[in-house]
Amino acid sequence: MKRSWWYRFVFFMIVVTISVITVLPTVFKFGDDSHYPIKSKIALGLDLQGGLYMVLGIDFNRVYKDEIKKNAIKLVDMLNDRGVEAKLGELILNDLTDPQHIVILSDQGSVEKAEKEVRNYFGSYLRLTAAKGTTLHYGLSKTLKTEMEEQSVKKSIEVIRNRIDEFGVTEPDIVSQGKDRIIIQLPGVKDIDRAKELIGKTAKLEFRIVNDDISPVKLAEWVKKAEDAQIIYKKGEKFSAYVEKLNEFLKQDLPQGYELVFQKILSKVNNEIETKIPYLVEASSLLSGDDLQDARVAINQQKNEPYVSMEFKSRGATLFEEITDKNKGKRMAIVLDGNVYSAPQIREKISGGNAQITLGGGSYYKAMNDSKDIALVLRAGALPVQLDFLEQRSVGPSLGQDSINKAVFASIVGICIVFLFVFFYYKISGFIAAITLTVNVLIILAVLVALEATLTLPGIAGIALTVGMAVDANIIIYERIRDEIRLRVSNYKAVDNGFDQAFWTILDANITTALAGIFLFNFGTGPIKGFAVTLLIGIAATVYTAYFVGRLMFEFYMNKVEGQDLSI
Repeated sequence: MKRSWWYRFVFFMIVVTISVITVLPTVFKFGDDSHYPIKSKIALGLDLQGGLYMVLGIDFNRVYKDEIKKNAIKLVDMLNDRGVEAKLGELILNDLTDPQHIVILSDQGSVEKAEKEVRNYFGSYLRLTAAKGTTLHYGLSKTLKTEMEEQSVKKSIEVIRNRIDEFGVTEPDIVSQGKDRIIIQLPGVKDIDRAKELIGKTAKLEFRIVNDDISPVKLAEWVKKAEDAQIIYKKGEKFSAYVEKLNEFLKQDLPQGYELVFQKILSKVNNEIETKIPYLVEASSLLSGDDLQDARVAINQQKNEPYVSMEFKSRGATLFEEITDKNKGKRMAIVLDGNVYSAPQIREKISGGNAQITLGGGSYYKAMNDSKDIALVLRAGALPVQLDFLEQRSVGPSLGQDSINKAVFASIVGICIVFLFVFFYYKISGFIAAITLTVNVLIILAVLVALEATLTLPGIAGIALTVGMAVDANIIIYERIRDEIRLRVSNYKAVDNGFDQAFWTILDANITTALAGIFLFNFGTGPIKGFAVTLLIGIAATVYTAYFVGRLMFEFYMNKVEGQDLSI
């Protein structure tokens, strides 16, 4: 054999050896505690190992409403700081896609100055929709709406991914669909309810000053009025949605700039809500979860109770100090997703940038789990918007295993049929084709492990398609060789010509398929992308095995049967 053949043979053996070593942990299911040097295995997708599939939606009308409320408060504070006396008016919801807020000035002479200050401060984000005397109407600009739509989906995906990473799910698939949908696939998730709760928790943390001028009796009357109108919290409903609905109903009764929130008292027996304690708090607060630096679970040694310890960023610490200094003697409610966790009285200015959430009611185990979940979502970041669960599907592991079994069975049957065909039709040359096909699949699996890619049912279909394309490549080569033999060309020349003439045909066919695979990978999602990955890997492996490995084997075969007819 020529020296060049030995070089190619050594390279081929290195490729096969590395591939076998890489694939072994997947084939024999080595655990993470094994002493085998390679720990990586092919990750199975949702359809193969079970898990959770969800479609989340964003209600941008609600997002616009929250944004205009927040900006209106900032606008009033800014005007007052700059010598223009202003107060907050009501929220106008005649058009849900374009909510507007009224700002009322103290005198007609300050209108022009106020408009100028707003333009300078908010730029193109707010627009003046109407001006009647000292009453100004402001709405969100198209620029701000577009920016919010883009950022809401992008930030939500980022936050969800952070939460899932902390939850310990491997290979999650989180992608956007359209401008207001997010698709989530969590392979291997067993605690589906907890995963769903963590993903959907808004984690909107706020520190609001409590209005204690209104008596508890009056608060109870307002809640009773809402209940009489059938505004009642129902099990399974989002508590924040219930609070929002109640405040909308009581808008005319509540003092301007305030709203009701509740502290839920849970039963120690079944963790159901026993009672709800109402608080009248400021409608908005300058200090929120965005100002948090860290959140951890700690234990109160005196009461043996878990709580969430929070540390603010420098800006948050400064705001917290200012708020506590201005509101000495008042109570500050710590509100998370419309639920008051505690409302301590501010006795003095609090410096240092630390606060805590104490969970009351329920068992120690429940309080510890809730503390961990709250700390997790606060640490991972608050969702910029509320996400609604539009669709949810759970795939059991038994269904996934059944898919694997059927896919393996179908693959074995298909491979056997292909091998029988090439053995029967091409004889010993068919045996060479079988070797190249086996090496082809081995390389694909090894690359999937190396890339830590996720294998799905469409991915298995991609491997099956690759095998079919590889067989086709071998057939093209063998038919070319047969044509040369019919022309009475020597065996060596026939094989050389056959491989040389077939190479560009094989390359052209695979390049066009690869282009389709690249588009599928770039623009596809989930299973489509999995199919594209295996297809692209398979194309590269096919060109190498069908042409280079096949030629290597043929040269070895011709050397052994020199002077005899080729079995092809």
